[in-house]
Amino acid sequence: MKAPEEVSAVVRLHERGWGSRRIARELGMSRTTVKRYLAQGGWLRYRKPRRGKCLDGLEAWVEQAFRQHRGNAEVVRQELARVHGVSVSLRTVERAVVPLRRTWAAEARATVRFETPPGRQLQIDFGQTQVPIGAEKLAVHLFVATLGYSRRNFVRAFVHERQSAWLMGLEAAFRHFGGVPEEVLVDNPRALVSVHDGATREVVFHPRFHAFCRYWRVRPRACAPYRARTKGKDENGVGYQSVGLRGSRA
Repeated sequence: MKAPEEVSAVVRLHERGWGSRRIARELGMSRTTVKRYLAQGGWLRYRKPRRGKCLDGLEAWVEQAFRQHRGNAEVVRQELARVHGVSVSLRTVERAVVPLRRTWAAEARATVRFETPPGRQLQIDFGQTQVPIGAEKLAVHLFVATLGYSRRNFVRAFVHERQSAWLMGLEAAFRHFGGVPEEVLVDNPRALVSVHDGATREVVFHPRFHAFCRYWRVRPRACAPYRARTKGKDENGVGYQSVGLRGSRA
């Protein structure tokens, strides 16, 4: 790397009409060096090259997984290895999601509580926990259905989160509550929502889920993408009371 005054001499001679070969010979530099400094317009402070990061190119996927798993960095780390074959430490994932946690906290503070009248809405989602069986731990997927007005909830355990589990859980919730609400609110799971355009808000539900809702005469609704707090009664642990549903005997 040449000193600033040497590079300035290169630029001045070039401005006088000297060619790169003549400048290199006059100043004792290689012609390649002269051309490089002329191309960059003079002397520039050396900048250390940016090291590539193992999560480069996966930022959007990490954000989606972070929200899907409710900020659980360890689950995101495991999914990175399973889906993308990227093995990183928990600390690496935690550093990557720091700005996402700040955004999530800001969204939580900005959320206005939305109330629904009796019988209007049922919110459904899945959670996950680990159950020790002998010396091993088994992943258990918990289907959670919460009534929008009373916050009464229904929980059923499954060994997966495939579409059959969603529909079986929802049907069991109808039986448990003794009726059917006007609408079911979901958080864009792929098993139920085929397309949800965040810009146009166009929603296309999976044909089987759509047929299920027609059969039960319930209207499906999907949260805005990446805004699960619009379905906050499943997200927040709150108290539960009784509520009347369409077709309920209570």
